[in-house]
Amino acid sequence: MARYTHPSRKQRLAKKGKQTKWAPFWTVPRIYGKGRRVHPGRHTANKRSWRRTKTKA
Repeated sequence: MARYTHPSRKQRLAKKGKQTKWAPFWTVPRIYGKGRRVHPGRHTANKRSWRRTKTKA
């Protein structure tokens, strides 16, 4: 990446970074009920890692 990062590119990268976070822990009992133990990462729409998949930013 260049030394100077354009604000638009920074915004795009920030958005992608937010999309890859796990869902909040309280969504698990809300979706599956109290007894079921599921990883909150299941409810995240886009799973992406800086190693695995690149963005077109």
